[in-house]
Amino acid sequence: MRDRTGLGIAFVSPWLLGFLVFTLGPVLVTFGLSLTEYRVLTPPKFVGLDNYIQLLGDKDYFWPTLGNTLFLFLELPVALILGLALALLLDQKVKGMTFYRTVLFLPSIVPYVASALLWRWLLNPEYGLINQGLRSIHVAGPTWLQSPLWSKPAIILADLWGVGGSMIIYLAALQGVSPSLHEAAELDGAKGFGKLWHVTIPAISPVILFNAIMGMIGTFQYFAQAFIMTDGKGGPDKSTLFYALQLYKDAFENFRMGTASAMAWILFVITLVATAILFRTSARWVYYEEEKGS
Repeated sequence: MRDRTGLGIAFVSPWLLGFLVFTLGPVLVTFGLSLTEYRVLTPPKFVGLDNYIQLLGDKDYFWPTLGNTLFLFLELPVALILGLALALLLDQKVKGMTFYRTVLFLPSIVPYVASALLWRWLLNPEYGLINQGLRSIHVAGPTWLQSPLWSKPAIILADLWGVGGSMIIYLAALQGVSPSLHEAAELDGAKGFGKLWHVTIPAISPVILFNAIMGMIGTFQYFAQAFIMTDGKGGPDKSTLFYALQLYKDAFENFRMGTASAMAWILFVITLVATAILFRTSARWVYYEEEKGS
């Protein structure tokens, strides 16, 4: 038994070493740096909780960036419903369905840089295709990324283009739902929406929870698209200056590594609490099928 244990540790040691060196180690280092004033070119100076206190009292950047990030959570329910709706459509037995699945999934694997540049062009108020289409039906399109009012909805619109990733996960879950459940529901008189609401959604509710958690974490860490679509400035009027973007600016533009590390730990705590709340409430609506024979 000891030989087998040692063999198992030997096999897992490359991952364990990588985790300690490249994940756990940097995490602990950032916590230490969050308690210091560190400008990269000068040695760290211990300041205790000053970075956290200053951030929580910062009404110019910290709270506005957190508010901008929380605004993006309006996208989460739309993305969950849209992904599920597309998966339900693609679960039908229709000729050419493989082609439709491929077309709807492709946007989700387009690199962030390419998709952000594409949407930056599409949303251009002068020659972008979206406003040109609106002008063709005599509707004046908004200025999108150049307007503090429309900039965040524009970001959400561009992000929904990549909903194909969650769509594929939903589709796999739908194909795993036992036909006998639908047959039993039909015998009880369930039809259409009744089968969807009382059978299909409960059966795939663990997958809905997974997509919700991943979407929530991704929203808190939203960075790449906003950085590219706004030239990293978070404009106009700081309307797209999201939390992760401000963290990047503090760390690599202003060289305030201590402040950036504190922001990272605050984000970690917020994400951890939000995930715990989602897990806690999931017991009311997530259904796990009991194993046979249990």
